[in-house]
Amino acid sequence: MIRLWWPAAILLLWACFALLGDFMGLAPDHIDLPKILLEPGADAWLGYDDLGRPLWDRLVAGAQTSFIVAVVVVFLSSIIGTVIGAVSAYKGGWVDHLVVRIIDIFLAFPGILLAIALAGLLGPGINNVIIALSVVGWVGFARLARAQVLTIKHREHIQAAHSLGTLPVRIVIFHILPLIMAPLIVEATFAVAGAVISEAGLSFLGLGVQPPEASWGSMIRDGARYLLIAPHMVLVPGVVLMLVVLAVNLLGDQLRDRLDVHTRQRQK
Repeated sequence: MIRLWWPAAILLLWACFALLGDFMGLAPDHIDLPKILLEPGADAWLGYDDLGRPLWDRLVAGAQTSFIVAVVVVFLSSIIGTVIGAVSAYKGGWVDHLVVRIIDIFLAFPGILLAIALAGLLGPGINNVIIALSVVGWVGFARLARAQVLTIKHREHIQAAHSLGTLPVRIVIFHILPLIMAPLIVEATFAVAGAVISEAGLSFLGLGVQPPEASWGSMIRDGARYLLIAPHMVLVPGVVLMLVVLAVNLLGDQLRDRLDVHTRQRQK
């Protein structure tokens, strides 16, 4: 089994920089004109951008942006999607048919394009990015929760609770949700990677956080104009973005294997 200590270390650093960045005494918006496009060196590990701002400081500020967006979007999407999918599957009938049709409508559009359209309508800004990505992200959780509930809602203990007159809300919360949490947790890990990529993409297009706030996507956009003379402006945020998304996906795969009963039995 491949040891995945380094993805965990990357995600731990990402979280630490995002949560403790304000206490590190950084100046991501400080402009120093003599240092414009200066390459990495002793004064600045990662160099400076086209306005003479230190890339290290802006990288940490971008980590805060991506972390906030990823956590809030996944939290909102998981809650909304799980509730809608679980209630739809448990109730059945016209409610389930209506929810399925709504999910099909959302799936008819590529998620990132729908997020771009919503962000364009709402306007730029981190709050609108969170809203746009949450509107798109709940669909995956709803489909998974609905499929899981359909497979277990006819089990004996659930039918017994229903026969005893237990309220449907209590049945869903105390008897169904605990049984479907494992796949939902795995889905949430992959949703984090998707949210990070989507936030960077929207910021690259100018629909995310606005200057002077930092985002990995906007850093890549600003550096694209100077790729031939200052490639570090693109390489630094690009490599960090790739490592974070790769780390999340690898840990998601590992978590899925650990929670999958059939996979554990094959390994034994």
